[in-house]
Amino acid sequence: MQKSNQYDVIVVGVGGMGSSTCYQLAKRGAKVLGLEQFDIPHNQGSSHGFTRIIRLAYYEGPSYVPLLRRAYQLWAEIEQVSGEQIFHKTGSLDIGAADSMVFTGSLKSCLFHDIPHEILTGSEVNKRFPGYQVPTDYRALYQPDGGFLLPERATVAFVEAAQKLGATIQAREQVLNWETTKNGGVRVETNRGVYEAAKLVFTSGAWNRKLLPILADLAIPERQVLAWLQPTQPELFTPERFPVFIIQLGEEHYYGFPIFGVPGFKFGKFHHLEEKGTPESFDWTPNLEDEKVLRRLSERVFPAGNGPTMSLKTCMFTNSPDEHFILDVHPDYPQVSFAAGFSGHGYKFASVIGEIMADLAIDGETKLPISPFRVGRFGESSDSQNNL
Repeated sequence: MQKSNQYDVIVVGVGGMGSSTCYQLAKRGAKVLGLEQFDIPHNQGSSHGFTRIIRLAYYEGPSYVPLLRRAYQLWAEIEQVSGEQIFHKTGSLDIGAADSMVFTGSLKSCLFHDIPHEILTGSEVNKRFPGYQVPTDYRALYQPDGGFLLPERATVAFVEAAQKLGATIQAREQVLNWETTKNGGVRVETNRGVYEAAKLVFTSGAWNRKLLPILADLAIPERQVLAWLQPTQPELFTPERFPVFIIQLGEEHYYGFPIFGVPGFKFGKFHHLEEKGTPESFDWTPNLEDEKVLRRLSERVFPAGNGPTMSLKTCMFTNSPDEHFILDVHPDYPQVSFAAGFSGHGYKFASVIGEIMADLAIDGETKLPISPFRVGRFGESSDSQNNL
């Protein structure tokens, strides 16, 4: 290669989390190499699909809210840097029976952190947002700051901002192996070359576990399918009239979005068909069974949206055992850090995950509250070797 293969930090995986990490590192003056095995952006992971939910009322737990507040600030920053709108505000609805986890958890987070919100009955939701036909005895928490992000555009914005600050970003380059060096750094071998750096960051989604044995049993890929259906009354499903939503129907949880960018309103079911495996083992072509699973929601709650299928797309969750994030420095190799196990609800945090990972790479610690997300909560576990 023409240029030096010596870097301050190498980032493996330049999707949602990795692109943000590259930007944050470059902003601090680090000499950064970002390596992505697919295209930039690409549709082989968890950072695509035109729109992704962001919501401040967080039923998964109050400990996420401080990170969310910082994420909102950093999404605004990259919008300013790029000159492109990435966040679209619609408000958010967390819906379920009065004792459901989605409704009670969202309310708990709002009360704990003094987040503005309204509590609505199912009837009130249906009247205010007539694209919805929620069971009338359900409850909903409406939070006005929710909305959606544009993941592909965000990845491009972070990458271009990082490049302007001097970062080197290389796509279609697969990491084959890595090892620590005698001087306390790392050496990374790819299908194109060999690179060295002082620090190494893994933000490679479902491929983290292949590169880091410590994550082999802690970050499990799962096949996920999304549907876009053309409403019979599309005027009810615009961003102005249709907040993003999470809804719990019995044991099933769904999430969805207004029409934006492509035909159809978009929605999915958490843990779809519960298909665990590897990215290589999944059927990436959606089928009729996938569609039938999803139409159970539109038939029941969105009858005006239950029109012709416009698109079905496959993506992945990468689930931790407790479905909470894993953010940490490697317990055996302090020059290595990783972000993993986002369990289907991580993308909205991508802007702040980049800041956290830059902190861990440069300083070995962060002032942001990540103690609930440390890998040590799963018990003593470390890999005996650091190469494939």
